[in-house]
Amino acid sequence: MTCARRVFRCFRCIERAADRITGAAGPWFVCLAISLLAIGILSFFIVIQPTLPLPWLTTPFCVFIALNMVGHYYHVCVVPPGFVGGTGSPVHGSGFLWAAPPPHGGSRLNIVHARISRCRKCHDTRPERAHHCRICNRCVLKFDHHCPVRINQCVGLYNERHFVLFMAYLVFATSTFTIFGFPHVLIAFELRFAAWTHPFPPFLFITIYILSLVLSLAVAVMLAWHMWGVARGETAVEAQDHEVYAKWAEERGETFINSYDLGTRRNLTLFFNVGEGGYPLYTLFLPVRLKPYTNGYAWAHREGFNRHRGVREGEELTDGDDDEEYGGDTGGDDRNR
Repeated sequence: MTCARRVFRCFRCIERAADRITGAAGPWFVCLAISLLAIGILSFFIVIQPTLPLPWLTTPFCVFIALNMVGHYYHVCVVPPGFVGGTGSPVHGSGFLWAAPPPHGGSRLNIVHARISRCRKCHDTRPERAHHCRICNRCVLKFDHHCPVRINQCVGLYNERHFVLFMAYLVFATSTFTIFGFPHVLIAFELRFAAWTHPFPPFLFITIYILSLVLSLAVAVMLAWHMWGVARGETAVEAQDHEVYAKWAEERGETFINSYDLGTRRNLTLFFNVGEGGYPLYTLFLPVRLKPYTNGYAWAHREGFNRHRGVREGEELTDGDDDEEYGGDTGGDDRNR
């Protein structure tokens, strides 16, 4: 086990170093992403859009996709994910970037106050579903992951909706670019007997086309994986934890049941906070900001559940403790129930 511990510690050191590097380079990654988005949109409307059929229909539709993509990217970058110990639930805004407040009342949900624990790393008291981010060095409500390359912050309770919708509109935009830009890229490569007449460098168009092709495939896979988690009522971190819980429960002859899983349809409506008791469905098609159904200190559970089934008291995984040796304690916090 001595060798295993050394290997584990070595990889931990590499992981921490990578975290520091990507965290420091985060603003530069965001600037690069903004530049690529701007160049991609510009090249589409200069080269591709004028050649599309039915311009009276396709032009407004393309503008609609571009506005949603840019709008949700703006929100996911500037809206804080929801830090434990912060200012709490933000007040509903009234500007044009906010959706109109939903009507009071609505669906009947089994809302259970979150169990409280104390993080061993930052020592903040935090509710269930909150996890500690190594890069931000803070606990985040409904922590999903830290994304230094695209948004330079965590994905959490207050910006997760914008993150998923940004990916959805990005996939649609890059797929459209790839499909309708194919004849133009052939001309740019001089594989067709036609002159390049657009006021846009052909080499730059080829570069953006290849990037769009790669992103349309890669982000589509990421989007599908995230939507699978949303449909199951779990974050990326919780998905890993639930696999461990299911294994432990199976070893005891029990069945693990995720108490946050209310069924695919209800999980989706709660995540996007639309439908019964939430905002109108049209907010899915506008780059507007809205509040989640909870402030992170109370969660909807299955009827008759106030915690997961198949997980015993004290077995809940949180963040793990980086200072623990390989095979050591994975609790990462002190429970106060």
